[in-house]
Amino acid sequence: MAKQKRALITGITGQDGSYLAEFLLKKGYKVYGLVRRSSTESDSRISHLRDKITLIQGDLLDQRSLDEAVREVKPDEVYNLAAQSFVPTSWNQPVLTGEFTALGVTKVLEAIRHYGKKNTKFYQASSSEMFGKVRETPQNELTPFYPRSPYGVAKVYGHYITINYRESYNMFAVSGILFNHESPRRGLEFVTRKITDGVARIKLGLAKELRLGNLNAKRDWGYAGDYVEAMWLMLQQKKPQDFVIGTGETHSVKEFVELAFDYVGLDPKKYVKIDKKFWRPAEVDILVADASKARKILTWKPKVSFEQLVKMMVDADLKRLEKKQKPWPQF
Repeated sequence: MAKQKRALITGITGQDGSYLAEFLLKKGYKVYGLVRRSSTESDSRISHLRDKITLIQGDLLDQRSLDEAVREVKPDEVYNLAAQSFVPTSWNQPVLTGEFTALGVTKVLEAIRHYGKKNTKFYQASSSEMFGKVRETPQNELTPFYPRSPYGVAKVYGHYITINYRESYNMFAVSGILFNHESPRRGLEFVTRKITDGVARIKLGLAKELRLGNLNAKRDWGYAGDYVEAMWLMLQQKKPQDFVIGTGETHSVKEFVELAFDYVGLDPKKYVKIDKKFWRPAEVDILVADASKARKILTWKPKVSFEQLVKMMVDADLKRLEKKQKPWPQF
């Protein structure tokens, strides 16, 4: 009988962490999650998994806690999903964003290097925001980075330090350059969830308008539940490689808005208001993935379409608000 694999997930209470935990449990893994000590509970995304996973206190700002977590778990695989991941906040808290999203990666790698197994594998959550002011469209693994936010800059550091540890210490360390991936578990501060929550509130008579920023920004949106499979597949390869993950389709914020309102039979022109305070200091106009490498080597492709994703999120928010449930916490 094969020995049960152990996986350690940082950021397990977030959108991706919760879907990844579910996925790995189905694969028969023993799943551990690193969580920050807090006076308030923020584990609603994983509440249904609490009796199936083991939570360990730790913090990406604290090297010792990371060392202890890796020493205790002795994981076969480590997925570093924790970060200050909301782009607008990165302008307000650039130093904290750098400490979590950039230096935090180095600290996790150091913990693995000193206290992990000889063959512990590491996954770093890189981001399409690293491409920023894109040099070419679509973007692939060789496209130069031009980040346009402190978050994007920090992610570039995390990406390159992962490559550096792979090449310097012969570690199985990879980065997944994931394009925008959404779900009903997305935080309310993100534009996709802000739209579907707003549409649901207007439909139910709980709000009269939806205030948004740049409707012309274009993104490659996929379903988070599909993307966690790609993370896992990267760590099952014989040699460590970085991969771009996305749908290869681009849609504007305006398209997302129109589809969400149309789905509930409302005219967005009557409810959407443009508010300049929601515009970024440096905008990223268009992001779209060339995930041909992932399709060829990982044999991965998305299952949920853009239209299905929007409808899924609207349905979830309608259901939640009708039941007067609490929204997913913001991060």
